[in-house]
Amino acid sequence: MVTPECPVETGASSGIEHRLTKVNHPWTNSQVEGMNRTIEEATVKRYHYGSHDQLRTHLADFVAAYNFVRRLKTLRGLTPYEHVVKCWTEEPDRFKINPRHHIPGPNSSRVCQLDPGRTS
Repeated sequence: MVTPECPVETGASSGIEHRLTKVNHPWTNSQVEGMNRTIEEATVKRYHYGSHDQLRTHLADFVAAYNFVRRLKTLRGLTPYEHVVKCWTEEPDRFKINPRHHIPGPNSSRVCQLDPGRTS
């Protein structure tokens, strides 16, 4: 799944080695560039942000919508989240935590952070 954090920092904390793409392998770069273009077109090319916080908030919303709503052909019509849950169901030993614990909802930290007095 896509995360708004730097993939190098996230990967390093998870024990994942950071590697650069190989020369003369444009298909790997095109996947990254395609995702970067998708994010750019959905955010900075469509909206003007008064502050970096507004951009960060919109980017987090976009990433959540992409991971939990957008169905992808490459995943055979599943969302990235559904694909991760399917992989977890088939091979739970590959995961350290249950991905179902990361479903956004009314008690997620982002909602609580935006409105700490919220009770529902």
